[in-house]
Amino acid sequence: MADEFLLDTPHVRAFIAEVRAIIARQADLPARLAAIRPHLAALLADPTWLPDAFRQPAAESGMGGGIASWLLYRAGDGSLSFFALVVPPGATTPIHDHLAWGLVGLYQGEQREEVFVPDVQAPASTTHRPLRLTALNHLRAGDCYELLPPDGDIHRVTTLSATASISLHLLGNDTSCVWRHRYDEDGTVTPLRSGYTNRACEAASAPD
Repeated sequence: MADEFLLDTPHVRAFIAEVRAIIARQADLPARLAAIRPHLAALLADPTWLPDAFRQPAAESGMGGGIASWLLYRAGDGSLSFFALVVPPGATTPIHDHLAWGLVGLYQGEQREEVFVPDVQAPASTTHRPLRLTALNHLRAGDCYELLPPDGDIHRVTTLSATASISLHLLGNDTSCVWRHRYDEDGTVTPLRSGYTNRACEAASAPD
């Protein structure tokens, strides 16, 4: 498949070109993310480039609560995606993982982020994996954080602002179309394929 630009603008084209160049020359993931961060920060600081159509909640949501996942770009081979996650006021994502390196920046609003790790002291199985809360972060527009599995890959976010929060996600996979994991408070693990609001995923059965 060819690369897809769902938002085909100079801002997105330039950002993806910079990211691609950094990936090509930097195999070390922490160094790669450090090099990408200033380019994401430039997008976070510019309130003009993201159209209103990509700032709206979604009535039909793979994560529930009106949460929208607007795909901006994805690589044809599934190795990179860039999307805007819109979380309405008071809404909370499920606890979920990403299964890829990534960089996330808050573009609008405020969020509470709860970060979890598996509780190695508790019995675990493929369908039950107790978690332990390791960080509670208050995020404001312009804040940015890294995803480097297994550390920091499991979290949930809640919008604290009176308006929807919008976060920009750059991930090293086709995040909303791959099968990930949802974690309930009691430790139950279920498959999660959240999907994009503006792009259908190819048909695929849930993993066993």
